[in-house]
Amino acid sequence: MSKLSNAQIAWRAAQDIEDGAYVNLGIGFPEMVAKFQPPGRQAIFHTENGILNFGESPAEGEEDWDLINAGKKAVTLRPGAAFFHHADSFAMVRGGHLDVAILGTYEVAENGDLANWSTGPKGVPAVGGAMDLVHGAKRVAVITDHVTKDGRPKLVKRCSLPLTGVGCVTRVYSSLAVIDIEAGRFVLREKLAGMSIDELQAVTGAELLVTANVGDLVTPEL
Repeated sequence: MSKLSNAQIAWRAAQDIEDGAYVNLGIGFPEMVAKFQPPGRQAIFHTENGILNFGESPAEGEEDWDLINAGKKAVTLRPGAAFFHHADSFAMVRGGHLDVAILGTYEVAENGDLANWSTGPKGVPAVGGAMDLVHGAKRVAVITDHVTKDGRPKLVKRCSLPLTGVGCVTRVYSSLAVIDIEAGRFVLREKLAGMSIDELQAVTGAELLVTANVGDLVTPEL
């Protein structure tokens, strides 16, 4: 089945970030979103360990390991960057000062519930700061493959894994579609042009509400 790469999913999510928005990107795959800001726009990126307005990754060999993000990856600083205590960082999150949080996921339910950690043998050991982000940010989006490695839907009717947040996700950017969550329903906004509605529904674990103006999900080759 044809699908978008992780870079293409990240590119599509980046197109919806407004100029000057305060943004937190989840550890791992979501960090890629920062690479694809549209020309003429510049988000202000926040990291939970206490940096505001950090920049791109440094060239290999030029890392300053005193400058890292929450995922322990080296970053650079943009003009006007600020450092602050970990507690102050979470005060920003909990105080509603972030415009967007973009996270990865194991499961998203049609009512907006998010499960992006697991207590299994290979799971993340704890929910971490994501539980604050999903209720502190003004908008929460998820980027994800549409199905698991063994083909099970990641967009489901109800989450089976421990929840990160309840009713918090508003948009999902997947490898097959862009889907909004409205009034407890998955609402299809864009899909791959070569995929039928029936094919998409077959790999989605809850009913898709299909409107008349579903667009094609188009990204550059990355």
